[in-house]
Amino acid sequence: MALSLGQKAGWGLADMGIVVFVVVKQLLVLTYLTAFLGVPVGIAGFVTTAVLVFDMITDPLVGYFSDKTQSRFGRRAPWMFLGVLVMSAGMVGLFSVPAGMAMGANLAWVIAFFGLATIGFTMVAIPYGAQSGEITQDPKERSAMTGWRMGFASVGILIGGAVIPGLAESMGYAKAALAVTPLMVGAVWLSLWATRKAPRIETPATINLGGMFALVFSNRAFVVLVLLYGVMTLAIAMITAGLPFAALYLIVDSGDTALSGAASALSVLSLMFAAFVVGSILSQAGWVLLSNGIGKLGALIIGLLLYVLLLGALYTALPSVNVTAIAGMFVLAGMTNGAYQQIPWAIYPDLMDVTRRDSGIAIEGAFSAIWLFGQKLANALAPAVLGLTLAAAGWLETTTGTVAQSEGALASLQMSITLIPAAILFVAVLGLAFVYRPLAARVLA
Repeated sequence: MALSLGQKAGWGLADMGIVVFVVVKQLLVLTYLTAFLGVPVGIAGFVTTAVLVFDMITDPLVGYFSDKTQSRFGRRAPWMFLGVLVMSAGMVGLFSVPAGMAMGANLAWVIAFFGLATIGFTMVAIPYGAQSGEITQDPKERSAMTGWRMGFASVGILIGGAVIPGLAESMGYAKAALAVTPLMVGAVWLSLWATRKAPRIETPATINLGGMFALVFSNRAFVVLVLLYGVMTLAIAMITAGLPFAALYLIVDSGDTALSGAASALSVLSLMFAAFVVGSILSQAGWVLLSNGIGKLGALIIGLLLYVLLLGALYTALPSVNVTAIAGMFVLAGMTNGAYQQIPWAIYPDLMDVTRRDSGIAIEGAFSAIWLFGQKLANALAPAVLGLTLAAAGWLETTTGTVAQSEGALASLQMSITLIPAAILFVAVLGLAFVYRPLAARVLA
């Protein structure tokens, strides 16, 4: 049965709420620790990574238990309904560190609430990813669903990357996080309501944990795609983690360009994210059309190669006092990033179908857990890699927002958000073309 437009769009809506937290944890936690709590950047990067590694441990368990859940609302909805509440509460608590505590107590507070928020995130994200393999088996329909998803995700990126930093400057991090929690909860709950009549698998899986994941790992094309998506995500996460520092030190508004007023009103960071989101939204329909025209894999490779070229151009443009020119480049970056955002998420459910077809067992939750593993590992590594890279170059922490940095430290930051991610993305392109393509051709033909 074909999905209605409302069901496709409704399914995509949930990602708006999910992505707000994803962007906040990638963009603001490291900066919050180093620029406002006075934690040395190397320690802050390690702490952020440690929490995200812990988060990965919960993925297989949530995937397993969601596959085995039986309720009148299906296997996925109960997890998502409760998980978004846990995620939101943890995010608010994360930025509510009481004043006057020692650094060790500050770290313990952040770790506890960050861990709670990531557990909630897993409770939402794993079942949500599993739904893409349950509610349709039509590859083109999945591309359309993912287009809607990434369109709403772009709005979430705008809120997490542009609105929350601006609110944080005016009202504080905790109040800013609290202000967006109704949107996060509402997006997930409205999505569940919109898809309540969509096709779903009611019968819980009976296979045990070991057998479930043995089936997943026997799908070699899927495993390779997971690894390559993790490589892509490492590049993007390094850019995201470094962007707040770039907005403070590498993109300085001269006050005399077309968007100087916007930069002054929103902050440079918020303006760059707004430009990025505009590009992403504009590109979504184009990536769907290109995927349907030349195939998802070909469209993804083209998008990543364009991303590599854009990052090279951005390296030559930084540091800059022309916020208008840099914002224009961020629009283009958002358009190329649209391929990374959308296409892998439309590919991996097709590989779920292969295992269900060959085994007769529906374990979409297990697939979703492993799919997110590569992404989460990359997101966990990126702050540590960036923190160690900047620390090696002599980066200085502060409690006042900015401090004079050495030329070497600034050069290290410049490479960390441009040339290094570009090289990582190019490695992913080679893997897609020469490792993944022949494996996928055999099972998806």
